[in-house]
Amino acid sequence: RKNTKRVPSFRKLLRTSQIKLDNKLKNKQYKQKSAAKKYRKQQKKLREAVRDAISRKPFPLEDSKKKQVARKWEEKEEEIALPLDMMDEDDLKLMEDLAQKASFLTRDLSSNEPVHVKKRKHESVIEKYEKVPRRLQTEPEKELIHLLPIKDKSGIIPQAVEKPVLNAAQDEEEDTEDMEEAEDLNEEPLPVLTPEEMAAQRRQKLQERKIHIASLASAILSEPDSNIKKLKELRAMLMEQDPNVAVIVRKLVMVSLMEIFKDIVPSYKIRPLTEAEKATKVKKETQKLREFEEGLVSQYKFYLENLEQTIKDWKQRKLKKSNVISLKAYKGLAEVAVKCLCELLVTLPHFNFHNNIIVLIVPLMNDPSKMISELCVEAVKKLFKQDKLGYASLGVVKVISGLVRGRNYDVRPEVLKVFLHLRIKEVELKKDSEDIAPKKRFMTYKEKRKNLSRMQRKWKKAEEKLERELLEAEASESKEKKLKLHTETLNIVFVTYFRILKKAQKSPLLPAVLEGLAKFAHLINVEFFDDLLIVLHSLIASGDLSYRENLHCVLSAFHILSGQGDVLNIDPMKFYTHLYKTLFSLHAGGTNEDIGIVLQCLDVMFAKRRKQVSQQRALAFLKRLSILALHVLPNSTVGILATNRVFMQTFPRMDLLLDNESQGSGVYLPELDEPEHCNAQNTALWELHLLQRHYHPTVQKFASHLIAGAPTEGSGALPLDLSQRSATELFETYCMKGMTFNPPVASVTPRRKDTFSHMDSFVDEELNKQLQQHISETVAQKPLDFAKHLKESSLA
Repeated sequence: RKNTKRVPSFRKLLRTSQIKLDNKLKNKQYKQKSAAKKYRKQQKKLREAVRDAISRKPFPLEDSKKKQVARKWEEKEEEIALPLDMMDEDDLKLMEDLAQKASFLTRDLSSNEPVHVKKRKHESVIEKYEKVPRRLQTEPEKELIHLLPIKDKSGIIPQAVEKPVLNAAQDEEEDTEDMEEAEDLNEEPLPVLTPEEMAAQRRQKLQERKIHIASLASAILSEPDSNIKKLKELRAMLMEQDPNVAVIVRKLVMVSLMEIFKDIVPSYKIRPLTEAEKATKVKKETQKLREFEEGLVSQYKFYLENLEQTIKDWKQRKLKKSNVISLKAYKGLAEVAVKCLCELLVTLPHFNFHNNIIVLIVPLMNDPSKMISELCVEAVKKLFKQDKLGYASLGVVKVISGLVRGRNYDVRPEVLKVFLHLRIKEVELKKDSEDIAPKKRFMTYKEKRKNLSRMQRKWKKAEEKLERELLEAEASESKEKKLKLHTETLNIVFVTYFRILKKAQKSPLLPAVLEGLAKFAHLINVEFFDDLLIVLHSLIASGDLSYRENLHCVLSAFHILSGQGDVLNIDPMKFYTHLYKTLFSLHAGGTNEDIGIVLQCLDVMFAKRRKQVSQQRALAFLKRLSILALHVLPNSTVGILATNRVFMQTFPRMDLLLDNESQGSGVYLPELDEPEHCNAQNTALWELHLLQRHYHPTVQKFASHLIAGAPTEGSGALPLDLSQRSATELFETYCMKGMTFNPPVASVTPRRKDTFSHMDSFVDEELNKQLQQHISETVAQKPLDFAKHLKESSLA
């Protein structure tokens, strides 16, 4: 009969449901598994049967279990047995055939058990494998390699091949030959190189590695898309194993990879593709870009892991198994790795794994090694200064806060001082260009209806939609988003500061906390002002703080009161008294950095709060500052005199101190620490006359200007470059940190030392005669004997 079943067409196959296809596939897999399982069972039975046939031993006929039965059998055999010549030929032949069969030999004839006791299946297996020829025990057992079976009409035929066995003698000969060759190699002496040859060989190797690194780097930079795989080859050189050049090569590869990543990394963050995106078909260019981005991210990740492992090995003093690099060299490698991480932290804040770099760098800010600690601190400062959006700053601040709390406030003060470089205050004060620029105004519906036709309205709608999308794409972050990020960052900073004020008041971190509060105090919530001022006053009154910490407390308090604190009814007289008392405790030598804090305090306390300051208080500070100006360095003196100029121009009747006549009763008490009761109006600024003879020309100008009453015009007025600068700016301008004098000293032509001019002659005529006589005489050159001179002086 003809088969009428048609072969399904391709379209019909396409319409087949996926569930049906999956079921077919599962059935097929199940059949394959069952067939394999069946084959394994057959092979197992085969091995067991072969093993049983080999291991089975024949029982001797004489050995019987019961001696009595054996005797009876012997008696019966004697009675029944016939000699061979009396037996028929057919019976004899049958006995011989039975004797040749294994079943006849192996069966215990002494037992009375029937022959067919076992089950039929066991009989078939035994009958099948009884025909296998026996092997003698002397023959070595050969291993079999089971091959795939062959199937025919009769069934499955297993296939096996004997495993080839090498002769022991041949193995021994080969081993001895290998040993002799190795001994010959060991006996050959290595060439002994001189130090010059070793240095030349090392230079040659190093030059080869440098050329290889340069070629790989140039190839990657020229075509990053097509040569991204060479990054892996270059990164593999971080595991250089040659001990002569390993350290230098690894350092060069670290720096080279860092520069390559800085150049080829895109200006956006690469996110992993979703499963749907991977399944969709894309253009060749898009696929090539995806492969490039994927390879770049993976190699960048492996590179960062290598840097991290290098730093960990150095911190744990751990040597690798290869032992190529010593522990001393690991320090240099770790320093280079930290430099690379710091550079990537600053230059690639937008790219992947930036938070991982932050987590690596921040704990190293507290490292015992001063060099590594300074590197990390400077990197974080740079990051804060250039971070306009605030994402990176927020991440760093979170990690620093966790580090300080996790170490139980036992960290270096530099870790907290990096908060002073946050750009929050600047961004709050300065508006971005996008905020200042007028927003683009779109037409309302009524204006469109009035001025445009139906088709024009349609085109206008599409045009405005496109413009809005472009504006969203071009715009940076909005001001609201920035303020939100800055608020979150400041909250973490203040939480860290308040924890230290509450729990670790005697910690070395307190100066950094007070300095930070002084900078960000105007941004603190008004609800905390009363409590914070009470804490600051108690810290100063305790007497445990240094004068610098006292100054920071005063500055913080007045920053709080000058901002939102104006609405509070708080009398800060106690803080004026603290500052007045601290002025004579300042360090007059060294760099005199504390004067800068004093100038900031005076600016906030007097210039910005002029209406709340009494005349007696202003006169007392003016007199004490003038006394202080005599004892400090020139740049500090210039800053103090500039502050005195502001006093005299801001407060009325300050010229009382320029008059010798006393006003009112009482005597000036310079040792009294209360500015309101020291009778400063009964003294004079005699210090200005001394400062007029100061060696610094700028100090002389300021002293003369103040003696004249600090006029804004006329002969006694200051030049514009001095009058338009604040006291803090003048203090920094005339600073002598670089060991340079500002303004520079005029150079003097040196005179020759070997000649005497007429002006150099002595006033006394007698001395002149002796000098001329000594010069005219020819003195013989004699060698000097210092030992003889010392002996004579000791004897004398």
